[in-house]
Amino acid sequence: MAMQWPKPAEGSWTEHYPELGTGPISFRDSTSPEFYEDEREAIFKRAWLNISRVEETPDTGSYITRRVEAADASFIVVKDDRGQIRAFHNTCRRRGHTVVDVDYRSTELRDTGTAFECRHCGWRYGLDGTLQSVPDSERFPHLDRADFGLVAVHCEVWAGFVFVNFDEKPRQTLREFLGPMVTGLDDYPFGKLTERYDWVAHNNSNWKIFADAFQEYYHVPALHTQQVPPEVRQPNAGFTCAHFQLDGPHRVVSTAGTRRWLLAPEYMYPIERATGSGLVGPWRTPDLGDLPAGLNPGGIEPWGISNFQIFPNLEILIYGGWYLVYRYWPTSYNTHRYEAYTYFHPARTVRERIEHEVAAVVLKEFALQDAGMLGGTQAALEYDVIDEFPVNDQEILVRHLHKTAVDWVAAYRSERTPAGASQ
Repeated sequence: MAMQWPKPAEGSWTEHYPELGTGPISFRDSTSPEFYEDEREAIFKRAWLNISRVEETPDTGSYITRRVEAADASFIVVKDDRGQIRAFHNTCRRRGHTVVDVDYRSTELRDTGTAFECRHCGWRYGLDGTLQSVPDSERFPHLDRADFGLVAVHCEVWAGFVFVNFDEKPRQTLREFLGPMVTGLDDYPFGKLTERYDWVAHNNSNWKIFADAFQEYYHVPALHTQQVPPEVRQPNAGFTCAHFQLDGPHRVVSTAGTRRWLLAPEYMYPIERATGSGLVGPWRTPDLGDLPAGLNPGGIEPWGISNFQIFPNLEILIYGGWYLVYRYWPTSYNTHRYEAYTYFHPARTVRERIEHEVAAVVLKEFALQDAGMLGGTQAALEYDVIDEFPVNDQEILVRHLHKTAVDWVAAYRSERTPAGASQ
């Protein structure tokens, strides 16, 4: 029997958001070195950026290091004596040396005990960033330790997600920035899903080009043939997303339940059939209790997946009983670091642990199919042969992301331009 996909809301999605327009769009924001330099200042040094979860710094004195190249920032995230998550630039106040080593695996948990000590000069800083001691302090005339603590980075936590902001004075609190659509997930039990699998890929494409791959499913029948059932691979099968929604700079896309695909074993890897786990995650997951209505803002039945895309570079993809996190960190105008994290309820049996590992590996394969295309996409865009690309009704989030980035950069450029001067 042919699959019946849920019908979208009445009228096109573009009609719901007429301010986005309907014409072809440009991707010059993804190929211009000049745009990228302004994007760094306008977006990555002003927006709230998710850099970890509270589970990554669970105890007093536990810390991780992070680097955000687009913001020229290397910093420490630590849990202080009061149980607060703090962030500080990883720069000693004496001569600018890094206070702690920046290991290649920046989310690896370390424990500093009660203080950080610069290994170059021995200056010691408390977990709250204050300068506690200075060797041979009498050789520094008029040094007031109160004036030479670690430089703090604005840091706030929402639903266990740790965010930083590099602006001197953030224009909004984190909660104001996230808005009601995202904070509709306030009561989702993220804290119960703490078994994590992660990996990193370095991609030769602009960060927005990769984000686009998860904002529409029009490409799925053509690219992911091994992961979708025959009905989806048929031309004009009508495979669509069930709900799109915008709120400020943020976006969400939801799909209907897809577990009936499990009845089509020819599209699965043998290991998926053997373990009962794979692309849609473990087929059996623990009951997490009542879930917030904000998880499924379109009221889709049966609900399957919601992908909350928090501007600029965070995606939280929530499935039945588990979730994914993607982050896209620009390293140049045409390269970025792609981070992926899979979160499950802690395994209670060996079988559950295997199910989680299988799901993490299959999802990695699925994502890397997209990643493998993007270096060629970036190169083709940089040939600059075409500058107008048609975007269909199911690609409204693609249209929105690029418009939002352009708008933030335009506002920044306007601020820099003296009154009456031409841009």
